[in-house]
Amino acid sequence: MRMIRVAIAGASGYAGGEIVRLLLGHPDMVVGALTAASNAGTRLGDIHPHLTPLADRVLVETTAETLAGHQVVFLALPHGASAAIVDQLPEDVIVIDCGADFRLSNAQQWQLFYGSSHAGTWPYGLPELPLPLGHKGREALSGARRIAIPGCYPTACTIALAPGFVAGVLQTADVVIVAASGTSGAGKSLRPHLLGAETMGSMSPYGVGGTHRHTPEIEQNLSASAGQPVTVSFTPTLAPMPRGILATCTARVKPGVSAATVRAAWEAAYRDEPFVHVLPQGQWPRTADVLGSNNLHLQVVLDERSGRVVAVAAVDNLTKGTAGAAVQCANLALGLPETTGLPTAGVAP
Repeated sequence: MRMIRVAIAGASGYAGGEIVRLLLGHPDMVVGALTAASNAGTRLGDIHPHLTPLADRVLVETTAETLAGHQVVFLALPHGASAAIVDQLPEDVIVIDCGADFRLSNAQQWQLFYGSSHAGTWPYGLPELPLPLGHKGREALSGARRIAIPGCYPTACTIALAPGFVAGVLQTADVVIVAASGTSGAGKSLRPHLLGAETMGSMSPYGVGGTHRHTPEIEQNLSASAGQPVTVSFTPTLAPMPRGILATCTARVKPGVSAATVRAAWEAAYRDEPFVHVLPQGQWPRTADVLGSNNLHLQVVLDERSGRVVAVAAVDNLTKGTAGAAVQCANLALGLPETTGLPTAGVAP
């Protein structure tokens, strides 16, 4: 098979660097142009020393010309920057956007949370998303030429709760999610509150009171699973670790739903999924166990006293939460086996 030439725009960032890392192990793809903004002209190895095979590659400016001649273009750009470059790319090029620009279907929600004009909506890159009537999110991704990769929090939170809405065992109101993320989720820009001296030994909330930009995306996904609107209270927290997300997601069960019914719904939803693992009863997800892998570890129980399901998900925000999902979706768009080039084992200790 002829190697598929791919470009990574925004390769100097954490997400872009993770895409490069994964593609270095992909048997069917070869890395072409690596682009950046302020870091254009810099050696990749000066920014990402761990990417040894391409350390001497020089980052170039992100333009339509530098991205030309590639079958797949990964965009790891700041929110709001993708639309302008996409308009200049041929329609037959597969574009995988890791930013938020094309995730939301509701233009008003985009304008409310992002404060700019809505660029449009692309097929949503969460293959495992359970949908009514036995459908999954991957059905819209096979052969697609434009795909919007989910946010890292929505990946964990959606996979954690969606089976209960598809199965009709959860109530659509009073959904509460508290999730912790490593500092890489905020990107590579220098910010005082992300310095080691500020984050080591400390946790802190942010985006409190329904203001975090991933809130409408989580609601959009769970509403699609439920077939009706779902309202979510989402509180993110910053954890003193470089990468990883632990999402604790709760929702009220409908009257008469048993613990066995809950367990069966989650197991049925993900029984055949290569990257989503419902852990044995009593074993709880840890961010350390998914580090560097495209896996999501999930556990679910029914708190019978309060009548709430508690679903806990762990994911590496840079792998399954961003770059791994991007490669997974590119595989689907190209007609390759979905798992090609993606790690299914974590790194420990």
